[in-house]
Amino acid sequence: MGSGASKEGEEGGATNPDGQDDTPDGQGHASAHHDGGQLYVSLKMDKNHTLTADLVPHVFGSVPLIGSWDPSKALSMERESVSMWELSFVVPPNHETLDFKFLLKPKYSNAPCFVEEGPSRQLIGGALKEDAKLALFRLENDEVLEYKVFVKADRVSPFDLAASWRAYQENFRPSSVRWMPDVSINSAPQPGGENCSSAGLDLDLEHYVVPAPSTSANSAFVYAANMTETPRSLTSGSYSFKDGGASADRPTTIKEMEVIVPDSSKAFPTSGMVESKSVGSYSPLQRQESQRGLFVDRGVGSPRLIKSSSSNIFTHDLNLDNDTKNSMPAAAGAVAAAAVADQMLGPKEDRHLAIILVGLPARGKTFTAAKLTRYLRWLGHNTKHFNVGKYRRLKHGANQSADFFAADNPEGVEARNEVAALAFEDMVSWMHEGGQVGIFDATNSNKRRRNMLMKLAEGRCKIIFLETICNDVSIIERNIRLKIQQSPDYAEEPDFQAGLQDFKNRLANYEKVYEPVEEGSYIKMIDMVSGHGGQIQVNNISGYLPGRIVFFLVNTHLTPRPILLTRHGESQDNVRGRIGGDAALSEAGELYKKKLANFVGKRLKSERAASIWTSTLQRTILTASPIVGFPKIQWRALDEINAGVCDGMTYEEIKKNMPEEYEYVADSRSRKKDKLRYRYPRGESYLDVIQRLEPVIIELERQRAPVVVISHQAVLRALYAYFADRPLQEIPHIEVPLHTIIEIQMGVTGVQEKRYKLMD
Repeated sequence: MGSGASKEGEEGGATNPDGQDDTPDGQGHASAHHDGGQLYVSLKMDKNHTLTADLVPHVFGSVPLIGSWDPSKALSMERESVSMWELSFVVPPNHETLDFKFLLKPKYSNAPCFVEEGPSRQLIGGALKEDAKLALFRLENDEVLEYKVFVKADRVSPFDLAASWRAYQENFRPSSVRWMPDVSINSAPQPGGENCSSAGLDLDLEHYVVPAPSTSANSAFVYAANMTETPRSLTSGSYSFKDGGASADRPTTIKEMEVIVPDSSKAFPTSGMVESKSVGSYSPLQRQESQRGLFVDRGVGSPRLIKSSSSNIFTHDLNLDNDTKNSMPAAAGAVAAAAVADQMLGPKEDRHLAIILVGLPARGKTFTAAKLTRYLRWLGHNTKHFNVGKYRRLKHGANQSADFFAADNPEGVEARNEVAALAFEDMVSWMHEGGQVGIFDATNSNKRRRNMLMKLAEGRCKIIFLETICNDVSIIERNIRLKIQQSPDYAEEPDFQAGLQDFKNRLANYEKVYEPVEEGSYIKMIDMVSGHGGQIQVNNISGYLPGRIVFFLVNTHLTPRPILLTRHGESQDNVRGRIGGDAALSEAGELYKKKLANFVGKRLKSERAASIWTSTLQRTILTASPIVGFPKIQWRALDEINAGVCDGMTYEEIKKNMPEEYEYVADSRSRKKDKLRYRYPRGESYLDVIQRLEPVIIELERQRAPVVVISHQAVLRALYAYFADRPLQEIPHIEVPLHTIIEIQMGVTGVQEKRYKLMD
């Protein structure tokens, strides 16, 4: 949107589009004696006919425009949209009166140009002297072309001018974000604006539905517990649990398996309170006396070493123990920095974190565990979800009645403790093979069970209890009914009411012996699932990762709402094959923004609390511009991946001008091999993008109303991977096509995806 004041930038002029001049009269008014800065003028011409392709609108006239009435020196206007042309310039204080005219010049030949009919236009203090809203051009065949003329004038400070000029020099095109508020709202459609319905814009939403990829987020139809870790101790061998330790025995069948559960009553005081102590604490920096250098991951290429202050040599061999190496997350930025601090300086057991769920059945434990697992994986932490119910069904069968869960059934208690110990040992074994965070999903409803788990964890991993408490009877009833419909425990029960009564009897058995968490480190979520209030209680929580977990849980809830993800309409740089940039939309992009506005208007017509989020780049802002009635919020975090010195270049230009970098940018041996970690020179990697998107994810989780996110390919790949729980390594290869809307439906049953393709 907008063009340069002049090719040489005389008079200190800068270009800057305001992007908001859609008023019918197009008249801007500014006082010639105003002291608020220099006058910034935007001239626009809108054709209401089909213009011959090789005729381009120009402007010529007096100082400070070009200082010449020679048509050969006229300034070209630039295409702002399919029908709109624009020229912006700055008027110095001593030249706030100027004369000018429009003319049409052939684009590809030296044929005569066509000057507009009538006298020259006079601009005084930013306002036209005559109310001339039309420009008429008479061609050689006496055909008359008619344009609408708009003039917008603003006072700008020298600081804004300097910022605009820097943007113009760096990006060859100023950002449309200048003077556009970070948060804006159009309360109603403007008459005659681009929001009006256009012929050929089909409003039948189902007409646009296309199949989602086979790996998409369609877990809404899958019982969440079935998506958890497969019990390997019940399929590949046995474990003997003695004194809290685990040892792998010969492969055997389930019947041969021996599990000795620690006696929690002897391990801890009868009061149920656990002594606070650290077993085997040490610093790996103290242990590794031969360590002489620190490895620094710079994204791709050969290792870089920083010299230790106490050493005179460099080495590639850090001699870090396997636990330290394996527990480092695949992350960048704050997460990586925190991991270095926690892993290198903290106690050994703190390198592995176990989140132990606590709560009565039907309180949302499995749903909370699944969301937390997805969040931590997306941040780069190797995380797995272990569901004890899955172990129980595999070892003892799914058709257990409520009596199996009674506290006065010693066989049932022993069997349930046995599978809990099996699941916990699987989790700890996985941690010491490279896992970082294990989420242990079970009721764990009394102190005796929790003390058993703390004994098993002693000196091996850090434990945080996560208790979910819900006092809303309607939510509990809804969860119970979902449980009967989805849980394998009732898959063979044909009578829904019989299953419902059995589950309520099971719940009553747990309620009789339930003891809230009071021991150790814990997080209590009390009535948080509705998203309307509630509270979180935290005890003895420290460290970067536990802190991030608390922050995530504070902002999560179960309120169903859709999130719509879409790329901007096709840009001019998309057509040219250029990386990054801040180009305006192509003709196809202009059509898509109208189709998108119609789609959003119909899809969210009853959702008046919805909002539209864009990046700060003009192609997303322009794509959102016809959408009315919803707040529009610009996020710098939603900007496209920073291509650094490659921004605005094609791959061929990179190959020609930066051959040493081309092999990293485009060659399959580097970028395609590890595209996740590749960082553009002076730019970003996908891991960097993930880190800056964390506040966006937190806010999307917190929102209770629909959100439309209009952003860029790399950013949407990362956001989509979060909702679809896709591995980090897949993010750079996720397909996010242009002119397609990905609808993510979030709710109590999980995440479901639907796709709409508005244009080919």
